[in-house]
Amino acid sequence: MEPEPGNEDAGTVVLVEGLSDKLALEALAARRGRDLAAADVAIVSMGGSKNIGAFLERFGPEGSDRKVAGLCDAGEEGDFRRGLERAGVGSVPTRADLERLGFFVCVADLEDELIRSLGAAAVERVIESLGEMGPLRTFQRQPAWRGRPAEEQLRRFFGTHAGRKAAAAPALVAALDLERVPEPLDRLLAYL
Repeated sequence: MEPEPGNEDAGTVVLVEGLSDKLALEALAARRGRDLAAADVAIVSMGGSKNIGAFLERFGPEGSDRKVAGLCDAGEEGDFRRGLERAGVGSVPTRADLERLGFFVCVADLEDELIRSLGAAAVERVIESLGEMGPLRTFQRQPAWRGRPAEEQLRRFFGTHAGRKAAAAPALVAALDLERVPEPLDRLLAYL
């Protein structure tokens, strides 16, 4: 669970579950003209929410005492709350308490946030630009997914192939109208 090279000395460490979250935040910061490295901010992909404790131990109040922030999916909110409490930041009973500490929650996850912000048709255009329209149509014809809402299909499609979320995240952010950025991403960047 070593942080990525070059992140060890950042004054602010943003902890995210996976690579797609990191790439999306970096892409959004770039689109907004924010140089995170110049602002002494590092985004660290933890390899899953269950690793939050180890990263907070390293970077939090009992470790190197850096300013920490983060982004998680709704399903992993409990992992983040427990990790923060164990790291010595105090009780974190509500989502508002998480946000006060700089930790923001995607409902249900990053892909869901981006799909809702963009709309299904725009997401399909991004998928087409990535050369993935054939696999998407094949997926949509599967009996378990046939007839389901397009947003549901798209969200599941991103998780069906290793690396697809990471490849799609910056492309989806590039397609966003900057007036319709998902709230958790927008609020996290504002916090930094």
